[in-house]
Parts: sequence; C-alpha cells; structure tokens
Amino acid sequence: MNKLLQVLVVLAALFFIVVGLRWAVDPAGAAAMLGMPLLEGAGRSSQMADTGVFFLATGMLILTAVVTARRSWYHVPALILFGAAIYRIVAWLFHDAAFVADGIAVEVVVGSLLLFAGARLARE
Repeated sequence: MNKLLQVLVVLAALFFIVVGLRWAVDPAGAAAMLGMPLLEGAGRSSQMADTGVFFLATGMLILTAVVTARRSWYHVPALILFGAAIYRIVAWLFHDAAFVADGIAVEVVVGSLLLFAGARLARE
C-alpha cells in the first residue's frame, strides 16, 4: 500500500513539473490546457512566470516530500493546492469567473493525497 501511495505521489509531482516546464517551451499549449488565453506583453511575462513556477515549484516540493519523507514537506504543496482551490472558488463567487470544477477537483484530490501520504509515509 505504501509503495502504491508513493508511486501516486511521484506521478502527481511529475505531472506538475511537466506542466511547469511546458510554460517555458510551449506557453500557448500550456495556457490552452488550462483553458486560458495566452496574454500579450507584460501580461504574458507574468502569466508564464507565475503559472509556470506555480506548477514547477509544486512538483519539486512534492518530490522533496518523497525524498525527505518529512511530514512537513507534504504539507507545503498541499497548502498551495488547497489555496489554489479556494482562490478558484472566490473568483467564481465574487468575480464572475467560471466555476472550474475539474481544476478544483485536481487541487483538492492531490492536496488530500499529499496529506494522507504525509501521515502514512513520513518517517518523523
């Protein structure tokens, strides 16, 4: 069970890393994958930097959790993902954004997986 859990966590990390790297090499494709237009000028710079590093750093933090087997490292990317889900809901409730159920689901499921993995796999 623990090995399967570890594999699922590593797969999640690789997914986030690949999406983050895609922002550097194929920003139009990365934006389309997330249902957003690729912005122009300074907006594109911010979009690529902020979104790309969000995914890349989240994936790297997940791998750090696996390598160190410390519970606190599992909590960091989980907090980021739960925060993203909350901001999606706030955007929908108060700022006329679309309700992106699949994005929220991924963030909540992976965040929950990380909390569960931290409880099961941590050696501290």
